[in-house]
Amino acid sequence: MTPKNPLKPSRRQFLAGSVSLLATPALAQGVAETEEPTFDPLRPPPEPEPNVARNISAFRAKDWRPYFDTLRRGAILVDINSRALHFWSEDQSVYKLFPSSVPLSDDLTRRGRTKITRKVEGPGWAPTPNMRKRNPEWPAYIPPGPDNPLGTHALYLSWKYYRIHGTHDTRKIGRKSSNGCIGLYNEHIAELYKLTRTGTQVLLI
Repeated sequence: MTPKNPLKPSRRQFLAGSVSLLATPALAQGVAETEEPTFDPLRPPPEPEPNVARNISAFRAKDWRPYFDTLRRGAILVDINSRALHFWSEDQSVYKLFPSSVPLSDDLTRRGRTKITRKVEGPGWAPTPNMRKRNPEWPAYIPPGPDNPLGTHALYLSWKYYRIHGTHDTRKIGRKSSNGCIGLYNEHIAELYKLTRTGTQVLLI
């Protein structure tokens, strides 16, 4: 009998894994099993992805020293491959690890060093000029609220148009689902918002 490929989930395993993800309060912001998840009105749902090793590495703690010379003003490390965001406070008393969404493709992905330049609670959202070209039907502006793609909080970076922000569409976390920004569950971006300040250093790898 031909052995099954351990990296390729069966249909039953895939469906069971999807249900358990949505039913886990810590990862789905307390969404009850009977509730429908909220969706991003401007983008179709992400394509289903098979279980891969990234789900293990995404929750592996890292040490800040290989990535930063100092923790002055705190530090954020975003690991695109493992789809996780790490935060260290300046005095090293706080270390946080959050699952994140990442850009849809390599051409939308930017890596390198930047910093937080502005913090907004209840951000409004406007598509970039390139987004409008690709999607002319999109609105020019969406005010704060449940339809806003930036969720409840946004950390603006020194790179134009790049942000770390929340999302009302919980399906996007842990997936390639953004146009370049890094997304977190709303409960996690609210926590990170309180921990960071203008000037907090950010590294995307």
